[in-house]
Amino acid sequence: MGATLRTAALFLLLFALFGVIGWAIGTVFMSDWVIATAFFLILAALLNSIGYFFGSKIVLWSYGAKIVSPQEAPRLHKIVQEICLRANLPMPKIAVIRTATPNAFATGRNKKNAVVAATTGLLDILDDEELRGVLAHEMAHVKDKDILIMTVAATIAGAISFAARMLWFNSLYSRRREGDQWIILLVAITVPIAAFLTQLAISRSREYKADYEGAMLIQRPRALARALAKLEENNRRRPIDRGNPASASLFIVNPFRGEGFVTLFSTHPPIKERIRRLEEMANKMGMFG
Repeated sequence: MGATLRTAALFLLLFALFGVIGWAIGTVFMSDWVIATAFFLILAALLNSIGYFFGSKIVLWSYGAKIVSPQEAPRLHKIVQEICLRANLPMPKIAVIRTATPNAFATGRNKKNAVVAATTGLLDILDDEELRGVLAHEMAHVKDKDILIMTVAATIAGAISFAARMLWFNSLYSRRREGDQWIILLVAITVPIAAFLTQLAISRSREYKADYEGAMLIQRPRALARALAKLEENNRRRPIDRGNPASASLFIVNPFRGEGFVTLFSTHPPIKERIRRLEEMANKMGMFG
């Protein structure tokens, strides 16, 4: 129920923000703001539907992920199947992304439609215990129904940023009053930030919980901690060269790197803090792996 309410709240947020954008465009650039508002509300409904039914396919396509069979990726299938048996979860589809950047994510609108994707770089640098920790983290997202809300959040964040940019470009070619220009500028700046911060609030808390539940599932918190340390270092040195930063929250660690002010709005909690919590968990529970 909690995941359903959060998803519904995101849908309502999209309607509200697009309604505001439509009203602003209609008020400043058109004689009839009702038409503009109605157009953007219809657009919001369309984006909601796309995000719900096709969001995971869009994400997989944007990273060039290929669904693979047990014969094509036996190591991945074997480990995920073991985790699913422990967690009493249906087996998701497995996808591989051909990039040297090590990372992984889960997507889909429910457990039956889940997809767990891993990069070839992830398979290259992690041993089986570390890989098991990463995949258990992703299956914890599936178990907690995070994959729908995170996929929808990523779709919404990208859509709102696009709409805000369109609003800004319209203002550049308008001859309206100077005051109107500042209103448009304010909306163009604050709307994508609001969407981004909403995405952050969802992502950070979800990552801590998935770390904990994934580690509990395999009884190896230190294996996940070691994996996170490797992923952080390798993603820092070699950020991913494809995809959309709006979907960064889906990954176990941020595959995109920004500088300066951008780093204040990271989609993930600090790796050092995640590792510290996992080490503390291992010490308290007497887990050595």
